[in-house]
Amino acid sequence: MVGTVTTRRPLFVLFGSSIVQLSYSNGGWGAHLSDIYSRKADILLRGYWGWNSRRALQVVHQVFPKDAAVQPDLVIVYFGGNDSMGPHPSGLGPHVPLEEYIENMRKIAIHLKSLSDKIRIIFLTCPPVNEEQLRKSASTIFSELKRSNEDCGRYSEACIQLCRDLDLKVVDLFTAFQKKDNWKSLCFTDGVHLSSEGSKIVVDEILEVLKEAEWEPNLHWKSLPTEFAEASPYDLVAANGVNTINASEWTYHRNNWH
Repeated sequence: MVGTVTTRRPLFVLFGSSIVQLSYSNGGWGAHLSDIYSRKADILLRGYWGWNSRRALQVVHQVFPKDAAVQPDLVIVYFGGNDSMGPHPSGLGPHVPLEEYIENMRKIAIHLKSLSDKIRIIFLTCPPVNEEQLRKSASTIFSELKRSNEDCGRYSEACIQLCRDLDLKVVDLFTAFQKKDNWKSLCFTDGVHLSSEGSKIVVDEILEVLKEAEWEPNLHWKSLPTEFAEASPYDLVAANGVNTINASEWTYHRNNWH
């Protein structure tokens, strides 16, 4: 018998700057999550190239309205890489002082928490950057872009501390990337945006958080029900010519995500 959808699929939202907007490109982490959760949950992309926490805070009520008919079950948030850039003499640009960054992220988290008693939140910290690659790939259409691993580390640590204070889950990308051999050459397309190898690290770290979180329900992909997983006479016929095989749980086409 053909089954029916009896419950709403969980809704995940990815909210952030270009690390999020580009997460469906170059074997990106958003694309991997959409594949992993293809029969488990719906994933929405809300990524905005060049944005900082200041601009995100201005629109968080529009992106996540309190009166929405359906609220997310999980929001994964990434801002900080642009905030941590050095200030421009004009006062223009994406730089946000560290204390303001912390306060902006706090307000974003508080708003998200207010949407639902069941909402879950994961913050991603700044990953490191390949400073040499950044210098080589710099475009002449921009003023000098001042990014450093020292500043990425400071904003990353501030994000981690904020998550401790607010009892939020956090993925420490700054540390996770640097555990990888040759991370500078493997993890980036231009020194800051992620290659497929960099995105694999992000996926691994997110899945590890979801696996270990003591949430009810657990949102790790192996814990969520598979939509239309019941047997059907319309599935592919087995070699014995008698039974059919439901392929809904097959994962051979992807990395062996834990």
